[in-house]
Amino acid sequence: MFAVVEIAGSQFKVEEKQKYFVPKLNAELDKSVTFDNVLLFSDGEKTLVGTPNLKGIKVKAKVLEHIKDDKVIVFKKKRRKSYKVKNGHRQQLTKIEITKINKPKASKPKEKVEEGE
Repeated sequence: MFAVVEIAGSQFKVEEKQKYFVPKLNAELDKSVTFDNVLLFSDGEKTLVGTPNLKGIKVKAKVLEHIKDDKVIVFKKKRRKSYKVKNGHRQQLTKIEITKINKPKASKPKEKVEEGE
């Protein structure tokens, strides 16, 4: 069972009891976070695709830690012009663990009422 969820502007394919690094969230450590922007859900038998979102399906996650990613060096140079610029950047991330993906409730098929002749 998996779902495709939009978290902080990025899409992630998530499964239960898996850990992911996502862009930094404004949540405290060891707190629960709920994502209701589910784009796709599959349980192995049936696949549901949202237009654009699925209603009634939510993904719950637990915030494990806030960290910084590896440093990325940005180096600019123009040859023969004595121009060199070196900058660095570290993206801030949040490590989360998916605790539960709520399955959609099975709706009972409605009985069609036939009009008598």
